[in-house]
Amino acid sequence: MQKIVLISLGVFVVSLILQYIILYFSRRYHFFIDSPSDDKPQGFHDDDTPRSGGVGIAVALLFFLPTPLGWKLFLSLLFAFLSGVFEDFHHSIKATTRLFLQFIAASSAVFLIHAVVTYFGFHITVPYFIGVAISIVAIIGMMNAINFIDGFNGLASGVVLLMLLAFGIVAYRVGNSDIVYIVAIIFAALFAFFLFNFPRGKIFLGDGGAYLLGASVAIIGIFLGGAYNVISPWFVLAVLIYPVWEVLFSIYRKLSLGHSPLKPDGLHLHMLIYKHITHNNPLTSLLIITGVAPFILVPTLYAGVSYANFLTTVFFIVLYQLLYRYLSKKEVQSKE
Repeated sequence: MQKIVLISLGVFVVSLILQYIILYFSRRYHFFIDSPSDDKPQGFHDDDTPRSGGVGIAVALLFFLPTPLGWKLFLSLLFAFLSGVFEDFHHSIKATTRLFLQFIAASSAVFLIHAVVTYFGFHITVPYFIGVAISIVAIIGMMNAINFIDGFNGLASGVVLLMLLAFGIVAYRVGNSDIVYIVAIIFAALFAFFLFNFPRGKIFLGDGGAYLLGASVAIIGIFLGGAYNVISPWFVLAVLIYPVWEVLFSIYRKLSLGHSPLKPDGLHLHMLIYKHITHNNPLTSLLIITGVAPFILVPTLYAGVSYANFLTTVFFIVLYQLLYRYLSKKEVQSKE
């Protein structure tokens, strides 16, 4: 454990230096830049800002290589990162190309790491090939879900830090030192980025960083839920429920209005909180992170109890919907 702590501290320092170097060169040579002049419903910054923070995190993953599980995960996360970094650099990539790279990332995790869930609690077991399909879809979905909530300074990175902490605690309890090591490295690299991103937003994750982090928590969660009977798949869902429900509800909301679910709008929960409660970018992130923290961390106390994690998930969804309904009414009133 002491070795893991020392390596994590080293990763933190290396990542901190990398973020500074990347920030400097991005600004100097004007690449990986996110401009406020771009027409984006989720744009809430006033200055040209590098969207290359994921590069520093990706480089830190080289520390994975010494472990048997680590290099396999590195390969999966590399494809996840590449599916977004081209978008960050060129601002244009075919959706089919991006989806193909994400499929490779998810499939490699399933077949190399055996990140597959076939038992879903409540005496429900599915055939292996169905478990494989569900796991691949879940990993791809989570990659996009983290990118989905990456709208304010520190929001996506702060939420993922909590998720990593939850999975790290449970991995430590079941004695999987490889997962503890991997979680510690990602946590250290991400925390270094977080210090640059929150509260002032000096650098953004970018699509590459968001996809990488989404794949990380999805793969780690699915691996733990599939490999250990004492970890319920519902625990994994409880930990990941905020971005998962954000995406699912957004798809339902847009389809019910006759809109394309792929078309971005300004009606996501974090945007409504910004418009009608905080009116402040970092404060929005802080409020949401504080609100979701209990739903991410408390389930570690009953990680193996399916019904308790199921109730936690339902309770979150109910609270989410009540808050969204209140804020959506405020949104309508503000336009009258």
